[in-house]
Amino acid sequence: GFYDAYSLEGEDWVAPYYLAIDQGPQVVMIENYRSGLIWNLFMQTPEVQAGLEKLGFSYEK
Repeated sequence: GFYDAYSLEGEDWVAPYYLAIDQGPQVVMIENYRSGLIWNLFMQTPEVQAGLEKLGFSYEK
């Protein structure tokens, strides 16, 4: 992951800790695998439906 903090003023330094920002999407992926909730919510949005229609696709749950 990314370093938690850094400074460009004076002497350059970087904190010895990392952020775990790569862990957040895993929770979403696990829930989507478990229940399909994220995919279903995404596919119900009007923008996605309009895009599919323009491309000649359709999606029905």
